[in-house]
Amino acid sequence: MPQIEVENLVKTFRVAERQAGTWGALKGLLQRRSRTVRALDGISFTMEVGELVGYIGPNGAGKSTTVKILSGILIPDSGRCVVMGRIPWKARTAHVAEIGVVFGQRTQLWWDLPVIESFDLLREIYRIPPREYLRTRDELVAMMRLEPLLDTPVRQLSLGQRMRCDLAAAFLHRPKLLFLDEPTIGLDAASKLAVRDYIKRLNRQGVSVILTTHDMDDIEALCRRILLINRGRILFDGALEALRAQVSRDRQLVIVLAHEETWVEDPDAQVIRRNGHHLTLRFDPERISAADLIARITARYEIRDLYVENPPIEEIVAQIYYEEGTAL
Repeated sequence: MPQIEVENLVKTFRVAERQAGTWGALKGLLQRRSRTVRALDGISFTMEVGELVGYIGPNGAGKSTTVKILSGILIPDSGRCVVMGRIPWKARTAHVAEIGVVFGQRTQLWWDLPVIESFDLLREIYRIPPREYLRTRDELVAMMRLEPLLDTPVRQLSLGQRMRCDLAAAFLHRPKLLFLDEPTIGLDAASKLAVRDYIKRLNRQGVSVILTTHDMDDIEALCRRILLINRGRILFDGALEALRAQVSRDRQLVIVLAHEETWVEDPDAQVIRRNGHHLTLRFDPERISAADLIARITARYEIRDLYVENPPIEEIVAQIYYEEGTAL
């Protein structure tokens, strides 16, 4: 039985409209106007226990609305939603005891309290046995390097520090399912790597994860399956490689030239980017193999280094949005 079952989920919101300027404000007082926004337009998907799914899309696509429904915060207008055998908004107390949620723009910690006191309050709320709490807390503190932050009020933390504390707080009660909405926002490179390693470790322990993010590096580093949403509709559900293949078969050959002024030409490859000594070529592996292209170029030009890579996932997603008529 799937851990998450979503079928034809619909959610709409009423959004107020007002004309610009003083006259528009006065008219708004006399005659209020609004329009209906269809945040979710009949989405359907399932998710099995232990999956780590990347849920991506532009701003306003419906990602956060989906997460809020799955976590029991919002109630949909119609459709079916079952998470771990229960309807989230109808059994909220039992539901929140088995899920963890991190919203990158919000905190579940108490603003004026030291981090450690927020953790202690969460222990009381979730009724975590003392020994289990101390073991889990100490493990999280060590893994996320939180020791210097424990006595600091949450309001004095930087965004990156708070995100690390929020991620630890979300797992104090060892949930079976994690919803991570922009969990690496504001983090430096080292902290991002630590968070990614932590998410991988949780997933290996059997924790299911839904990750929504605009950081495509997070998606490539963590997710085998992608859900791509736009305008409240699922555009793609499958493996990352299948998403690449849906848009283009092309691969890229990155060359480090011995001499910056060298210009590389080949009938089976196209130069798409140049930055100093680095040159990037696009080629179709069904037209010419990577080995043949490399052999041909190294025979004609002086090369320091080269490597083959897939196009960045940002380019793939941008192409899909372009075809849908939506700007990133």
